[in-house]
Amino acid sequence: MVQGTTSDAGKSIMVAAICRILKNHGYKVAPFKPQNMALNSAVTADGGEIGRAQAVQAMAAGIEPTTDMNPVLLKPNTDIGAQVIVNGKAVANMDASYYHHHKPKLLQAVLDAHARLSKQYDFVIVEGAGSPAEINLRDRDIANMGFAEAADCPVIIVADIDRGGVFAHLMGTLDCLSESEKNRVKGFIINRFRGDISLLQSGLDWLEEKTGKPVLGVIPYIENLHIEAEDAIQIKQQNHSEQTLKVVVPVLPRISNHTDFDALALHPNVHLEFIKDPKQFSGCDLLILPGTKNVRQDFQWLVDSGWKHLIEKHLRYGGKVIGICGGLQMLGHAIHDPNGVEGQSGSTNAFGYLDFETTLDEQKQLINVQGHIIHQNAPIHVKGYEIHAGISQGPAFDQCVIDLGDHKDGIFSEDNQIFASYIHGIFDEPEMLNHLIRWAGLKSTETFDYHRHQQAELERLAKEVEKAIPVGTLLSILN
Repeated sequence: MVQGTTSDAGKSIMVAAICRILKNHGYKVAPFKPQNMALNSAVTADGGEIGRAQAVQAMAAGIEPTTDMNPVLLKPNTDIGAQVIVNGKAVANMDASYYHHHKPKLLQAVLDAHARLSKQYDFVIVEGAGSPAEINLRDRDIANMGFAEAADCPVIIVADIDRGGVFAHLMGTLDCLSESEKNRVKGFIINRFRGDISLLQSGLDWLEEKTGKPVLGVIPYIENLHIEAEDAIQIKQQNHSEQTLKVVVPVLPRISNHTDFDALALHPNVHLEFIKDPKQFSGCDLLILPGTKNVRQDFQWLVDSGWKHLIEKHLRYGGKVIGICGGLQMLGHAIHDPNGVEGQSGSTNAFGYLDFETTLDEQKQLINVQGHIIHQNAPIHVKGYEIHAGISQGPAFDQCVIDLGDHKDGIFSEDNQIFASYIHGIFDEPEMLNHLIRWAGLKSTETFDYHRHQQAELERLAKEVEKAIPVGTLLSILN
């Protein structure tokens, strides 16, 4: 089990790296996270919903993601509440206090999922959540040492030296653990180190002497590494050619699945910005309304913050707009939530640019999809997944351009300025990506294969980690 001294210490990345290293050495390996809190999610092969990070780790392991890899997923819909997803299906909305007392009931589901994976694979690499040193959360814990103790799982602790204080982080974390928990810690990993490692040696010696735990490896800072983020928006722009399409994504308060736009951001002819404050918006060619965990509240935020006025102005001046999932729902006439699926029940008048209305339903749509968009030259392949509680109906859906077999998707407005789709990951296929950015105004584009880029980045990550931590060291802990 990989635990961290803080959030964003590198747990998700390290699990992905270890999965790829073991895969490359011929082992069957699977990732696992007992409890995840994230708005970036994925649809599994068995029709459930898990954290996006576990889907990426499954990719690193060379296997299809399943709900067993993340049995408990929390999707925040307010500052103190979240939708609770167990074994891939939403079971309830709970506030933080109620969920804390409910966690022991979920421990068996977590252990059962881990046991099923352990029977299928040589190794299961577990990711912790946040830090095991959160004293206020140690009672009833199922995400860190609570799980490790129940499953009798060895632990390594990772810390990020780039943010400073790495020795204090590791010493302090270890000091907060019980004796039995300390005993299951097999060593430390120091992540994101820049510079001459010989200058770090005296600190490593001191840490090992003080704790009696080895430093298993020091991972260098890997420049421009792109592995899909678990939750935080961490897109870094690459070098771009002179012919560039400017894309802006408003950062909604409950933005979800922002990894939809990774392929766009990495495309050599695209410059993408995530902007929260509308005062920082200075225009663009394409504006994208992303998915959201609370579509009515986030639409109201667009109104109150001034984004709605800017979007209307953007369209008047000939700009293009794309709405994905919740963004699609905002482009219709109204959003109805009669049963309070995402909050207080009621209806909200939306932009009204496309002729349909959406009603939120307690039964969430969770499907992997593929099909094609009809193009004047040849059909263009489309692939992705749908995660939405809304059912959208109206004349606009009679004009869908994407055939997914059992249903259709993809709406262009009559003036050809707006495109809307329920498909997450719609930009990931190279042909569809180029089709949409040409529609948005870029005359010629380079071909960018996002899937190939993902695999290359996972290999680059695994290579750097294995240099620092030989596979023999990992196997000695796993065995």
